[in-house]
Amino acid sequence: MSKKILLLAGDFVEDYEVMVPFQAMQSVGLEVHAVAPEKKSGDKVATAIHDFTEFQTYIELRGHNFTLNYDFDKVNPEDYDGLYITGGRAPEYIRLYPRVLEITRHFFESNKPVAAICHGIQILTAAGVVNGKTLTAYDAVGPEVILAGGNYKKIPATDAVTDGQLTTSPAWPGHPAILKEFYNLLGIHINL
Repeated sequence: MSKKILLLAGDFVEDYEVMVPFQAMQSVGLEVHAVAPEKKSGDKVATAIHDFTEFQTYIELRGHNFTLNYDFDKVNPEDYDGLYITGGRAPEYIRLYPRVLEITRHFFESNKPVAAICHGIQILTAAGVVNGKTLTAYDAVGPEVILAGGNYKKIPATDAVTDGQLTTSPAWPGHPAILKEFYNLLGIHINL
């Protein structure tokens, strides 16, 4: 039986940060349920493409539409082996849904693997689960990590930080690192 992963998203999720992990996790045999508050299987969320330039922050462009494959209202966190939290603008508003925070807390209370990338860490800070943990995030989210009692670690965007059952990365260039760490936390080892 394959392991089941819950992937949290919402409108204006970062394009790469939802599509790449969704497809990559499926490619290694994981069953991935992509959900968003107030949405059902077959509904779409808009994505945004964040590009890094010479400006002080990223540029946001309209991306694709991403089709969700499971109903948010049917989520029972006990049915899942791991949680993957996507980034982009979605986390800043889906963290306002109490059920998103309850689901997130379940994974920490049950010591199940959690991966969060970029602004996805905003859900972790809102859920109150980073106290005493060492993690990373998109630089602009670093102050939130510190205010929530976490140990913010600034690292290159291509890397990931793992502390216990939590792995985090600052942005989509870190997909190889965060996915490798998440697979290890799930007990999945890929031998080439």
